[in-house]
Amino acid sequence: MQSGLKKSRSYSLTAALLVSAAAITAPVWNARPAEAQTEAAQKTYSFDISASSLASGITEIGRISGWRIAYTVTLPPLGAPRTLHGTMTVPDAVSQLLKGTGLTMRLAGDNSLLVLDPQQESAGSAVLDPVVVEDTRTLGTLPPDYAGGQVASGGRLGVLGNTDIMDAPVSITSYTSEKIADQQAQSIAEVLKNDPSVRTPNSSGGMLDTYQIRGFNINTGNSGEVAFDGVYGVAPTYRALPDYVERVEVIKGPAALLGGMAPNSGVGGIINIVPKRAGEEDLNRVTAEYGLGDQAGVKTDVSRRFGKDNAFGVRLNGGYQKGDTYLDNQSREASQLSAAVDYEGEKLRASLDLINQAEHLNAPFREYRLATGVDMPSAPDGHRNVINDWEWSDAQDRSGMLKGEYDLADELTFFGGVGVGQTQVDRLFGYPIITSNDGDVEDDSLSYMRFQTERWTANAGLRGEFDTAVVHHKAVFEASQYQDIFRRGQIFSATDPVSNIYDPVSSAPISVAEPDFRPKISRSTLTGFTLADTLSMLDDKLLLTLGARHQSIEADNFSATTGAITSSYDDSAVTPMAGVVVKPWEQVSFYGNYLEGLSKGDIAPSTASNAGEAMKPYVAKQIETGVKLDFGSFGATAGVFQITKQAGQLDGTLYTADGEQRNRGIELTVFGEVTPDLRLLGGVMFLDAELTKTNSATTRGNRPVGVPEMQANLTAEWDASFLDGLTFSGTVTRTSQQYINTTNTQEIPGWTTLDLGARYKTELYDTPVAVRFTVQNVTNEKYWSGVNEFSMISLGAPRTALLSVSADF
Repeated sequence: MQSGLKKSRSYSLTAALLVSAAAITAPVWNARPAEAQTEAAQKTYSFDISASSLASGITEIGRISGWRIAYTVTLPPLGAPRTLHGTMTVPDAVSQLLKGTGLTMRLAGDNSLLVLDPQQESAGSAVLDPVVVEDTRTLGTLPPDYAGGQVASGGRLGVLGNTDIMDAPVSITSYTSEKIADQQAQSIAEVLKNDPSVRTPNSSGGMLDTYQIRGFNINTGNSGEVAFDGVYGVAPTYRALPDYVERVEVIKGPAALLGGMAPNSGVGGIINIVPKRAGEEDLNRVTAEYGLGDQAGVKTDVSRRFGKDNAFGVRLNGGYQKGDTYLDNQSREASQLSAAVDYEGEKLRASLDLINQAEHLNAPFREYRLATGVDMPSAPDGHRNVINDWEWSDAQDRSGMLKGEYDLADELTFFGGVGVGQTQVDRLFGYPIITSNDGDVEDDSLSYMRFQTERWTANAGLRGEFDTAVVHHKAVFEASQYQDIFRRGQIFSATDPVSNIYDPVSSAPISVAEPDFRPKISRSTLTGFTLADTLSMLDDKLLLTLGARHQSIEADNFSATTGAITSSYDDSAVTPMAGVVVKPWEQVSFYGNYLEGLSKGDIAPSTASNAGEAMKPYVAKQIETGVKLDFGSFGATAGVFQITKQAGQLDGTLYTADGEQRNRGIELTVFGEVTPDLRLLGGVMFLDAELTKTNSATTRGNRPVGVPEMQANLTAEWDASFLDGLTFSGTVTRTSQQYINTTNTQEIPGWTTLDLGARYKTELYDTPVAVRFTVQNVTNEKYWSGVNEFSMISLGAPRTALLSVSADF
C-alpha cells in the first residue's frame, strides 16, 4: 500500500509540473518576434541612478533592466554626475544619459541596444549589431545581474566557465551581493535559505554551517564543501562570512565533472563563492549593524582601480561583531579581513585573494540526539540553550588563492591557479542527547578537542573556441589536484552535565585538560583530469555539452598514538556528463542532463568478514530535464530530476556497496520583476525520496533521514509608491515533516516562518545611505528546523531583529 501511495504521489507531481510548464509557456508560443521586440522596447523600469561616467550609467541601466547594452565607441567624460530618476523605458533612460554627448543609440534585438557615434556612421564606418560573446575569459568577467538585482543572469559552471542561465544544461542560481546586503545575511548559509532546493540542517547558533541540496547532505566538516571561485580548499570550512562575497552560486546535482570531486563527497550539488573585485568606480562603504540579540558590529568595503587603463584593482573588506546573541548563555565575537587584488591586461589577467576569518562562541548551540525509546518532544522556545556558558569554541581560518589566465591566441587561453587554506578549531563542549519524554538532556561526551586542517589545491588547463563545419566548439581541458591533512587532539571528561530543553540548568564548570598536540588523523589526495566540449549548432538554438573526468582518490588514516597507517584507500573512476539545451524561441529554453558524482568508497569495518577491504568509489547518478523561461525582466524554471546514490552496508557478515538512496523531485522557481516596483524570488521543491536498497525489510522503501517531502520559499519586495527609495519585503519559508530514523518511527513536524523587512535608500549631503531593518520569524514559531544525516536535530531560531545603516563616502 505504501509503495502505491508513493507512485501516486510521483505521478501527481509530474502532472502538476506539466500543467505548470504549459501554463507558463503558452503566452510565449503565441508571440511573434516583432511583437516581442516592440513590447520589450516599451516596457518601463524604475531607475534611481547617479552616474559619474557614461560607462557606469550604462552598466547600471543594464543591471536594473537586464538589457544588453553594447558600445564600440570611445565614451566622452561627463562634466558632472548625471541623474536618472523615475519610471521609463530603457531607450528613454539611455537617451537621457547620452543627452549632450553627441552619441545616439538604436535597438539591436530583444532587450539589446547599441550606443553609436553618428559621425563614424556618416564617414562609412561599419557598425555591427552587438553580439553577446561568452569568450575564453573567466577572470574579471561576471554575467550581469538579472532584472531586480537579486540573482544574476548566469553563473560559473565549473570548468565550463561563465554561462547564461538559458544556455546552461543544469539548474543554477547565483545570488548577488545586492541580495546579500538587502537580506542582511550573516553567512552564506542564510543566503542559500532563499533556494527551495537547499536547506541548512544545522542550528544557526552553532559553530558550523551544513547544507542539504535536493535531499542530500553536504557536511562542511574539516575539509570544506564550499568552493571559492570554482576551487575547493580555499573557502573557510566551518562558516563562510559574506563580507568578501560578490555572489553565492549553487549548481544542483552531482556534477563531479564541473567542479571536481568534493572533499567530503557531497553529491547534491556545488556551492561556489564568487569573491568581490574592484569595480570601475571608487568605493568607500561603511556599515554599522545591531541585532540578532545584542550584537553590534561594523563593516568596511573599499575599492580602487589604478594604473594605465585602470588595469590594477584592489578591494579590501573588513568586519567585526561582538555581543550577546538571542540564545541563553551565548555570546559571539567574529572578525574578518580580506583583500582581493586583480590585474586586467590585454592578454594577461590575474587575481590574488587573501582571507583571515575568526569566530568565537561562548555556549555554542549543539544539535540534539534522541535516546532509544524516547519520544520526540515538542520544540522549546528558540531562546533556550542547554549548553553552559563555560563551554566554548574558537575557529580560525586563513586562506589564499592566486589565479591567472593568458590568451595564447584570440580564442585560446591558458589558465591556472594555486590555493592554500588552514583551519584551526579549539572547543570545549559535549553532544546533548534527549534522555526522557519530558526533555531531560545529558551533555554526552563532553570533551576538549583541537582540530587543524591544512589544504592545498592547484589546477591548470586550456580553454578555447573553434569551428568544424557548421558546429562551434567551446572546449576545455583541465588537470587539478586537491590535498588535505587533518589533525586532532582530544581529551574526554569523566562527567557529563545534565539539563532540560524547556528549563535549562546551569552546571558548575567541569575541568577538562587541554590536549598537548594535534596528531595527524588522515590525509587525502584527489587528482582529476577533465575534458569537455560544448557544441553550438543552428545559430545557438541547439547546445550539446559532452565531457568526462578521470578522478583518482588516495586516502590514509593514521593512529593517533603511534602515527602508523591504520588503513589506506587508492582507487579511481571516470565520471561522464552529457547536457543538451534546445532554444526554439528566444524566451524559452528546454534542457536535459546526465551527471555523475563521486564519493570515496568505505573500508569494511573490523566486524565484517572482509574487514579492511576497500569498496570501489561510490557513484551518484542524476537524470534531469526541464524548461527555463526568460521574459526579459521576469523568469521562471520548471524541472524534474532523479538522483541515485550508492551506500555501504553489512549484509550478514559481509560488507558490500549495494545500498542505495533514490531521490525524485520536481522544482519550480520564479525570479525577477513582475512590475517595475514588485519583485519575486522563490519556488517549491517536491521530493519523493526512498531507501531503495537496504539489507533490512524494516528500512527498505522508507524515507531517508532528514529529507522533507516539500520545501518552499517565496520572497516579495515592493517599492513604496508614496516615498522614493522605500522598499518593503516579506519572506515565507515552509518545510514539511522529516524523519529522525531510517525505520521512520520518529519525526519532527513541518514548520512555516515569516520574515518581514524594510529598507530605505536615499542621499544625505550627496552621500548614498541605506537603512535596513529585518524581523525574522515574526510570529515567534517554536519549531525543530531540521535533521542531519547523523539523526541530530536542530532547533529553529526565535523572533529576532537586525538593523543596519550603510553609507558610501
